[in-house]
Amino acid sequence: MDLAGLLKSQFLCHLVFCYVFIASGLIINTVQLFTLLLWPINKQLFRKINCRLSYCISSQLVMLLEWWSGTECTIFTDPRAYPKYGKENAIVVLNHKFEIDFLCGWSLSERFGLLGGSKVLAKKELAYVPIIGWMWYFTEMVFCSRKWEQDRKTVATSLQHLRDYPEKYFFLIHCEGTRFTEKKHEISMQVARAKGLPHLKHHLLPRTKGFAITVRSLRNVVSAVYDCTLNFRNNENPTLLGVLNGKKYHADLYVRRIPLEDIPEDDDRCSAWLHKLYQEKDAFQEEYYRTGTFPETPMVPPRRPWTLVNWLFWASLVLYPFFQFLVSMIRSGSSLTLASFILVFFVGEWRARGWWVLTAPPWERWHQGWDQGHLCRQLCHR
Repeated sequence: MDLAGLLKSQFLCHLVFCYVFIASGLIINTVQLFTLLLWPINKQLFRKINCRLSYCISSQLVMLLEWWSGTECTIFTDPRAYPKYGKENAIVVLNHKFEIDFLCGWSLSERFGLLGGSKVLAKKELAYVPIIGWMWYFTEMVFCSRKWEQDRKTVATSLQHLRDYPEKYFFLIHCEGTRFTEKKHEISMQVARAKGLPHLKHHLLPRTKGFAITVRSLRNVVSAVYDCTLNFRNNENPTLLGVLNGKKYHADLYVRRIPLEDIPEDDDRCSAWLHKLYQEKDAFQEEYYRTGTFPETPMVPPRRPWTLVNWLFWASLVLYPFFQFLVSMIRSGSSLTLASFILVFFVGEWRARGWWVLTAPPWERWHQGWDQGHLCRQLCHR
């Protein structure tokens, strides 16, 4: 490991990133709260301001991927479609196999200048999570409970609100609903056999109702669906911890632009269209594993400097009082204070090096079990 790699793996660096993210995030959330005063006066101004405030938070995570980790992303796409990216609203359909695929979706939005305004379909519980969840609330993200009878009306209403949104955006959606694992795939394919649906090797069955209502609600506002199939070279299995440790990954993303008018308006036909799309995505993944490349022309959209500039601004703003606190704590000379500081540092260093993965905590095991059971119930009711 070189000197830069050693530095990036240190807990102190991770502590700095976490502190800057939390401190700046809470400041931004507070500012967002005050922008509510603008809503009854000028709704579009409220939205534009919150797009930029949202960028201040989400771009910090993209900065970790693009600048700290140095992860490279090559886009394989039709050169005739490429000039339209970033100049139109689009529904972006992403596969959900990797721990950082949501970050790659954000990075795609950032490369084309749409990160601040981009939307996701997220679980409603996330709206109560400080920083990210609160940021999403103020930027009118679409939240769902994963119970279709409840979501049918609330999701449609939220999507209708986006029809007059003043900023260009990507609407990022993982139609599989949950991240791919072998256990979830086994359950998903059992349901596929029971329903007479084609077998998928690299994906779970897509949740068609959410996609259909998104297309129906945003028709004539969104110009196209971008079908995005993500993979990583050399069988890399990227993790958030790896990104935080500065590990460089090499992503390949196959992007197909499909005009929205090519997608059926009828819900049943739209669902059948989505199942066919996932069969095609599965074939593209199979070809990638065989040849190491996707079809079409490889292109590398340049990194924009604004994610790094944004992080440096917030770091310079919030780190000074943090270091003042550390110095005053060390200078206090209290044995208990110093012992606590050393203990926190070494525990953090221990966890940062990944030893925690040897024993999954009970709540994580519970969540995995709930997620698999929930997946089975959701698939059976599609």
